[in-house]
Amino acid sequence: MIEFWLLAGLLLVAALGFLLVPLVRGRKAQTEEDRTALNVTLYQERMAELEKQAAANVLTAEQLQAGKDEAARELLADTDGLQGKGTTVLGRQVPIIIALLVPLMGYGMYLHWGAIGDVERTVDMVENQPKSIEEMTARLENSLKEDPNSAEGWYFLGRTYMAQERASEAAKAFERSIELSSRDPALLGQWAQALYFASDKQWTEQLQSITDEALKADPEEATSLGLLGIAAFEEGRFNDAIGYWEKLVAVLPPEDPSRAAIQGGIERARAQINPAAQAPAVAGADQQAGPQSVAPQSAEPETAGPQTAATDSAAKLNVKVSLAADLKDKVQPGDSVFVFARAVSGPPMPLAVKRMTVADLPAEVSLSDADAMMPMLKISGFKQVQLVARISRSGNAREGEWVGQSEPLNNDTAELQQLTINTADTQVQ
Repeated sequence: MIEFWLLAGLLLVAALGFLLVPLVRGRKAQTEEDRTALNVTLYQERMAELEKQAAANVLTAEQLQAGKDEAARELLADTDGLQGKGTTVLGRQVPIIIALLVPLMGYGMYLHWGAIGDVERTVDMVENQPKSIEEMTARLENSLKEDPNSAEGWYFLGRTYMAQERASEAAKAFERSIELSSRDPALLGQWAQALYFASDKQWTEQLQSITDEALKADPEEATSLGLLGIAAFEEGRFNDAIGYWEKLVAVLPPEDPSRAAIQGGIERARAQINPAAQAPAVAGADQQAGPQSVAPQSAEPETAGPQTAATDSAAKLNVKVSLAADLKDKVQPGDSVFVFARAVSGPPMPLAVKRMTVADLPAEVSLSDADAMMPMLKISGFKQVQLVARISRSGNAREGEWVGQSEPLNNDTAELQQLTINTADTQVQ
């Protein structure tokens, strides 16, 4: 903040300079004006003296005229560049008045229209960065209490709510951001996504209207395309899902990590449409690439055709999660515990997730396709998976303090798996 006020002070000095320079010049002009008035008086006295001398016959007519001409030339030389008296007085008063008003008016206008609060909050955010998503959320909430008309603040609050799986609150935040700003297509897509998950994945006329508006303004709006594909897949409209996801893949950058997941969803939808044609192709690919290949993972033979339902019901992993004895004094009962399954070869995002607290341990949980975060990413779609349990004091499923991991296992493993949290979580996994 010191730098801000120093800069403001320098700008004020520069502005006052433009106003006070004319005042200094005005004083110089006043001095010259006074000298000119004196010269005029001397000229008048000189003329009177010449008239007296002519009347006394001391000067001839020619001498009188020569004296008058000489006095006039001297007066003209002294009054060259004379400025009006009224202009001089006005130029002396106005700069002083304006110089006094400029700082006061500038400060008052800044208090009314300026953004000193935003500047202070930004500086505080940079200097004291939040250490957890909960702290970030609390700061944003407090900031919006002070400035409830910040469209950017409501947008970022919505994003943090979504990261915490608080879809209902996120939807309200995105809606408020839209009310305060423009109906940007990307923001409309975020709002629709939050509404969809807040309504337990129930598609509504409002969602259709919002996504239609977003895609009309921007046919390549990624969030809306992905959301429409998910909704279509959930409703069994597989051709529509393929269409939306193919458009999405076409606009995503080649290095985008979500491309593989979306492509897997496309293959899964195709398998649902034509099981007989899809299964042999995928089986052949699996034989060539092997079980660790990424490409066929989203459409393994057991996920296609009439056997899909049976496989989905069989894709259920049971795991008992416990805490290592030497960590019991290092954790708190309220720390979050995330238990999830992820593909050994495939997209990095979890396929299924369950959440509990340290106080619940030890505990037995089941992970199945019913716990899938996205319909195109299910346990049954990947031949080998890995089980992970993570303790996160911040409530962030992607990073924490302690973790336990299993060896790779088949997605149809029926035996109860033992998973012990015993290792420091030194990196995001």
